[in-house]
Amino acid sequence: MENKVAKISTEKSESQLLENLERYREKALELDAANAKIIKTDAIPVDERVPLKCQIPRCFGYGSSAHCPPHTVKPDELISHLKNYHWAVFFTRTVPTDLLLRKADDDDRIAAFQSIYKIVKSIESMAFYDGHYLAFGLGAGGCRRTFCGQYETCAALEGKSCRFPLLARPSMEAVGINVYKMVASAGWDIYPIGSHAKTELTPEAVLAGLIVIE
Repeated sequence: MENKVAKISTEKSESQLLENLERYREKALELDAANAKIIKTDAIPVDERVPLKCQIPRCFGYGSSAHCPPHTVKPDELISHLKNYHWAVFFTRTVPTDLLLRKADDDDRIAAFQSIYKIVKSIESMAFYDGHYLAFGLGAGGCRRTFCGQYETCAALEGKSCRFPLLARPSMEAVGINVYKMVASAGWDIYPIGSHAKTELTPEAVLAGLIVIE
């Protein structure tokens, strides 16, 4: 049974907000997140050095999507926006380390990244119909390769409608969020994984998503 759509009100109920946040946290776990946590937005570490890593060394996705640097929200813009919010839901999923080392068009790898965007979209939609109509979510990895790898270009960069308008969005890293620091600060395990990572030395890989609620 679907939840009732909330009437928009200027009266803010703190108890209802906290109840909703817990529902969103539980929803993330229901959708196979390994960990999910309600956080204050001032605990989100935004660092302009993060998108710098998209350029040095240059990421294959840099500039190829409307949701990747340099086309998306800049770190200083995100910091300014977050000042108008107080609460968010942060979650992670664990996947086999070798999944992130396979070729980019591997079906299992793509499915793992898509799962993060689907969790984000689901919770963002819940929040919207609960009256948190300014909620927004961020995914993991570039949406270009995750959803449109079979196409030569990003439709949105060509002035056309995005092929996946409700799913596609920036990754946390694309807008400057230090995901490694954020996961570690939450008390969860995370390991650096690069192109030369050895799976036998790295227990697991982590993908993360974030929904800023209110």
